[in-house]
Amino acid sequence: MQALPLTQSGIQQRGLMSSSEYTFKLVQVCLPEPSKLVVMCDKRKRQCVCLCQVYKSCLDGLLPNYQAFYRVCSRLTKHQSTLLSGQDKQLLVALAGMDVSVPHVAVVSLAVCCRALKLCKVPAAVLHAFDDIRLKPASQVVLGLPEHILAAHAQPSPNPVQLQMTTPFPVTLPECALPADFKKQHGLLAKLHKHLVHRAVLAQHMGEFKSFSTSPFQLNRKGIAHSSRTWQNSEKHVYLFLGYCHHYQQVSQPTLQLFLSSPLIAQFVSFHIAAGHSQLYIRNFLSCAKCVLRWWQSKPGGNHPSFVAGLEWLQTLGLQVADQLPRPSKDPKGLADIGKWMCAADLVHTIHGAEQQSQAQMQQQGATVETSRDMHDAALAAMIFSHLPPVRLSCIRSLVGPAYLGPCLHPDCKEPSCEGNRLSIMSESPLLMRISLPHHKNARKWGKAVIEFDVPSDLAQLLHTYLGAPRKALLEHHLLIGVACPYVFMDMHGRGFVAAAVLTLYWQKWLVSRGGVPMNPSMCRQVFVDERQSDSATAGPSNQGAAMVMGHSVKQWDKWYDMQYHPRLAQNAVDGMQSWRAAMLQSHTLAAPDLTLSTALHCGHVLVSDSEESQYQSCCSDSDSDIDIELD
Repeated sequence: MQALPLTQSGIQQRGLMSSSEYTFKLVQVCLPEPSKLVVMCDKRKRQCVCLCQVYKSCLDGLLPNYQAFYRVCSRLTKHQSTLLSGQDKQLLVALAGMDVSVPHVAVVSLAVCCRALKLCKVPAAVLHAFDDIRLKPASQVVLGLPEHILAAHAQPSPNPVQLQMTTPFPVTLPECALPADFKKQHGLLAKLHKHLVHRAVLAQHMGEFKSFSTSPFQLNRKGIAHSSRTWQNSEKHVYLFLGYCHHYQQVSQPTLQLFLSSPLIAQFVSFHIAAGHSQLYIRNFLSCAKCVLRWWQSKPGGNHPSFVAGLEWLQTLGLQVADQLPRPSKDPKGLADIGKWMCAADLVHTIHGAEQQSQAQMQQQGATVETSRDMHDAALAAMIFSHLPPVRLSCIRSLVGPAYLGPCLHPDCKEPSCEGNRLSIMSESPLLMRISLPHHKNARKWGKAVIEFDVPSDLAQLLHTYLGAPRKALLEHHLLIGVACPYVFMDMHGRGFVAAAVLTLYWQKWLVSRGGVPMNPSMCRQVFVDERQSDSATAGPSNQGAAMVMGHSVKQWDKWYDMQYHPRLAQNAVDGMQSWRAAMLQSHTLAAPDLTLSTALHCGHVLVSDSEESQYQSCCSDSDSDIDIELD
């Protein structure tokens, strides 16, 4: 076809051709790749569109995106379409430049066509060509469909992706300097994802990867299914890697196929190291990369030997990252110097002052929005520290109130009778409240054992007061959110602390307002363990019981939470040696035997007679003994 002038939308147009039923008009899309559309109008002026293929000689010439488009449309219409024939088909085929023996022409609705376009790699220019048709809801879309696509049980086309990792694998990490436009938030955000040309491919990959990772029974997957929280972390690392490739490696169409490139993974690890990220952060990404490779390995054609070598390469890289980037040592003194630490006594005093102030304001001013928020913050702080051994923040964020009667809100819960992490009122007089935590970090390891305890009286009175008029005032203030928040604690917009980062920022801001330091709420667990394990620990709960409420064991205290474990043990050992030495000096000393020999004997042997040979033996010098041992 001869070249036609481009319009503003990058589309070429030709004259009209009419038949008994339709009026045809050719629209040729030139960007980003040559494609052809035929706009058809029937007798009632309803517009239709026929998406045609440039390559017309054989079925195998169809591009993968059009194969997917035909396949999806056929599936959405359940293989029932209105076929065109006769003069209408001949004019359409002639105008589009298609081979008469190749396509069948079928009519489907515009809604089906738009849905199919969103699911396939159709060029962006094709989407723009539908803009003038989408405003007409009665329009139809005409497709040029190959014979094998119209089959009732059409098989999908072979996977066009070459399932093989890039070899040879890098033997060292490349040097990386932070670019001038370095951004901490370099991930492939949703708003950026919507503007990518091949966003449908990435969405399809992510959907398949999620199904592979989270399905309860996936026998070609190693290990158990990922929890919702684990999947969120994996999704975050995937988008961070793809965002790095898009921003800094000029990859215009990021998909999960980029995980097959070992040089890109090596460059991304070097980028992390240059940015000063922790080794735990990098190792989590490498674990995510191994999961993606195992997903590729489960697909047809994924038995290439490069996948096994790639998994070993990632394992080696993770071990060396852990060795060369050790965890930074933290101690209370160092954290206090940078304003990230408060001792247990100061923290308890701060929270106690907030409790008294909120209760006094509530009695004087009543349940206003301001006093209700202060009461909420005091109750939240009392739950995090002071009254209870520091419960995991995930349990506090997911704690629902007594008024909530719906199903369990935990995304991974499969028990029909589960009520979730709940705060219950057992009795009003005397006041008795109980916290039940079936969903905690170690629930699976503990055989689904529930952490359950009665709330102390002071904390129960504070929570009972907050759950009354103050909470009602806050819910009425946040009516814009629609349904009332089921969780006990809520942010400034009346929503639950679903994201951990929101609670962290909320706590830090509150603690600074009370004269404290911007310490993370999770650090309260270290503060508690540091006081309980110190030599000056006050009387309190048993270590084993406190560790149970915290959701772990006492062994975890020494490994993760007690930051003075090693220096304290070393100092106690040195101090104990002094008393041990004094006891040795005061103990009874046995008389030492007289081992003095004649000064005339200067050799290394004792001279004995033949008759005394049975009573004495020759004694060798140390040097002779060493020589004998070495020879042996």
